[in-house]
Amino acid sequence: MKRRILSLLGLARQAGKIISGESQTEAMLKKRKGHLLICAEDAPGVQKKYEQWASDLKIPVIVFGTKQELGIALGLSPRAVVLVNDEGFARAILKVRS
Repeated sequence: MKRRILSLLGLARQAGKIISGESQTEAMLKKRKGHLLICAEDAPGVQKKYEQWASDLKIPVIVFGTKQELGIALGLSPRAVVLVNDEGFARAILKVRS
């Protein structure tokens, strides 16, 4: 399951459907955009900050992987938070997760 989700995140990044990092994610949430928020397991401060915000916007949230794993999947430096901006990718990740 974990490998499949990380693979989907990589594909979504290649398709330009991923926002990552705290400042970019915050900017998109302020615009009320996004379909799925993923917080790293090893970033409890970030989880707390973004979970309520996403809940208010009715965006599903999953706590998944480490910052390192998320960064590697995206081909970037470690990331504490990732916002999926595509409904199809969001649904696919949620389906794998359940």
